[in-house]
Amino acid sequence: MTELRDRAVALYDAFTHEHHDRRTLLKQMTALVGSVAAAEALIVGIAASPAGAAVIDPADPRLRTEIVTGDEAGKPSRAYVAAPAKAKGKRGTVFVIHENRGLTPHIQDVARRVALAGFTAIAPDLLAPQGGTPADEDRARTLIGTVDYDVALAQVAAMMAKARAQPTSSGKAGIVGFCWGGAFVNRFAIAAGPALAAGVSYYGPAPAPAEAAKVRTPLMLHYAGKDARVAATGLPWIEALKAANKPVEAFTYPNVDHAFNNDTSAERYDAAAAALAWDRTIAFFHKQLDA
Repeated sequence: MTELRDRAVALYDAFTHEHHDRRTLLKQMTALVGSVAAAEALIVGIAASPAGAAVIDPADPRLRTEIVTGDEAGKPSRAYVAAPAKAKGKRGTVFVIHENRGLTPHIQDVARRVALAGFTAIAPDLLAPQGGTPADEDRARTLIGTVDYDVALAQVAAMMAKARAQPTSSGKAGIVGFCWGGAFVNRFAIAAGPALAAGVSYYGPAPAPAEAAKVRTPLMLHYAGKDARVAATGLPWIEALKAANKPVEAFTYPNVDHAFNNDTSAERYDAAAAALAWDRTIAFFHKQLDA
């Protein structure tokens, strides 16, 4: 059963990160489990559920939340912002970068978790220049492939500059991202220079090792033990960062899948690994961002 499940997850990952053809996915899953009904049930279990319950209620009175729209880098911008409702003193800002499905309710939920940990959380919709994150996740995956990376990097940099200048800010900002967003964190760390005080990447494909010398911020990298696709780029990236004497902490969580932090995916989510990675992430941000 474990072998079948692992093969199913690998097929789904190929769908979500490579071919995006749902008919091919269904055909492959049906061949694996023997029937269309069983294949569809397995796909539902592996996929993140848009209807997954929020960990933090969007109306939680401990928080202030809003959608902020504007124009950054000459393109429309949009972000979900969450902050403690009654916090005193200055606090760091953490940008939360979404997966390849855009600014989903789950990512907004993650932003609220960050805010409850004592930060201002800003989750940009990096599909805003294309009209914003659509409800159809397959459509979102298609759109993510059309993102102009230079524009996305510039939009987050502009938002970060404004956030750091706010009266409630400690003047320090960090960034955390998941999957596509984890890759974005690595790229942003290369481009941001001293404006970025801390970066955390969850199972994000890494840049070329030669880019490590450009990183000027402490990084924390989380990887899944079963995620061979990302590990193929992640391990050389870790080695290059260390060789360049860059501050990096890297953790691999054994026997868990890519997206193990996403609690809206019944088959992928691993509560123990997610809790450990999250505790490490929040402690890291407090160390790097607190005034």
